[in-house]
Amino acid sequence: MAEKTDKMDSIINLCKRRGFVFPSSDIYGGFNGFFDYGPLGVELKNNIKQAWWQDFVHRRDDIVGLDSSIIHHPTTWKASGHVDNFTDPLVDCKESKMRYRADQLFFAPVRVAGETIGYVSLLEAEGMQAKAEELAADLKRKLAKQGAMEPVVLRDYTEAKPEEHALIPSPATGKPGSLTPPRSFNMMFQTYVGAMQDASATAYLRPETAQGIFINFKNVVDTGRVKLPFGIAQVGKAFRNEINPRNFIFRSREFEQMEIEYFVAPSADWAAAHRDWIECCLAWFESIGIPRDKLSLYPHPAEKLAHYSKGTTDIMFEFPFGVQELQGVAARGDFDLTQHSQVSGQKLDWFDEAAKARFIPHVIEPSVGVDRVFLALLTTAYHEDVVEGEARTVLRLPPRVAPYKAAVFPLVKNKPELVARAEALYRRLRRRFNVFYDASGAIGRRYRRQDEIGTPYGVTVDFDTIEKDAGVTVRDRDNLSQVRMSEDELVRFLDEKVNGA
Repeated sequence: MAEKTDKMDSIINLCKRRGFVFPSSDIYGGFNGFFDYGPLGVELKNNIKQAWWQDFVHRRDDIVGLDSSIIHHPTTWKASGHVDNFTDPLVDCKESKMRYRADQLFFAPVRVAGETIGYVSLLEAEGMQAKAEELAADLKRKLAKQGAMEPVVLRDYTEAKPEEHALIPSPATGKPGSLTPPRSFNMMFQTYVGAMQDASATAYLRPETAQGIFINFKNVVDTGRVKLPFGIAQVGKAFRNEINPRNFIFRSREFEQMEIEYFVAPSADWAAAHRDWIECCLAWFESIGIPRDKLSLYPHPAEKLAHYSKGTTDIMFEFPFGVQELQGVAARGDFDLTQHSQVSGQKLDWFDEAAKARFIPHVIEPSVGVDRVFLALLTTAYHEDVVEGEARTVLRLPPRVAPYKAAVFPLVKNKPELVARAEALYRRLRRRFNVFYDASGAIGRRYRRQDEIGTPYGVTVDFDTIEKDAGVTVRDRDNLSQVRMSEDELVRFLDEKVNGA
């Protein structure tokens, strides 16, 4: 566990030091739950979004795009159920003033010889019960020395009986009696539209991008020449007032989503469509450099499904802080279109020409956070090794998503003909690729700087370029091989590596 924690600390340090991610409002001490993406981070993030859009919109005939507003008519969120159901159970420690999600606060009665001798409180970093169970097992081993102890039964705080609340210790103080009973906390950010600040002007920042798709369903059907089954894709910001944001950019209050609502006929086998989308998403993660052996599936049990869901499966990823959700694939049925149709009075249905019948389509929703994909890629790509006796940090990002596709170096900077040739090559390459130019320092040190930020290829203009073959030396970041090729060959090589054959 310590090794994984160290890796996470190293990734966070690299992100700040090399300009991937900064704490938001850093000069004022930061603002919890918000982050800014620096020069390298914005390139990586844009590359992720571009790869997703290319693969799920441009390279498919059955999906079109949308960009809806961040603030919708307030009735949208009443119809969708967010006003009533988009809540987390909140617990306060009255002594420390700390706040916790009750479903991430685990406790266990400690029983010896049939008698409860006390309670223990365990808080896991992201609510994954496995870690809490590990801590409970450790507690059991320690207390077993005091006598015959019964098995520790771990429960989350939302299951506690009222009489138990006063006995469960606070994670902040270790003292019993200071935790409040759980209460519902709506996670939508509230704002006001217009000059007045009263109930009539209340609006919300969207907590998900999906509803913008549903309320535009009729517009897309009327204008898009689409045929069932079809999808509407959207990439955009969402906002959730998380009680306890943590684990860097994994759980924040402002984030970006890539979502598809894929509409199918009610008669379609939704379970098969659901499975197809899960496999499609797994394949996409692998295509951008997230290995299959780091991914797993978590089908939600029926009792934990969201109010709209007929079935939901999370694609999980092995982050340094534990196995956590990377993407959700939900079968939402006809809940959303039905709700918006009833509340708005508009017909949000589909006319089947062959059957001469109208119906409300069902929907499969693959939804993934850009920021979580960003973190999963960094986690996968981050390595430390030794090259020629010198320690190096390297990000093994695939060329398609790497911020820079190549770096161009003159072997030395005091030879004008080398510098001129390298600068000309740099100008040629940057018409097609995002590339970097660096003439400062020893060539080995320049390689290390690019390795650390994930640049897959180093291109060196050397004396042979001028005196012999007009070629360049291309160094591979991962296997350290060096290959000689002409400038034309280099352009074709990069095009194939970045864009595919």
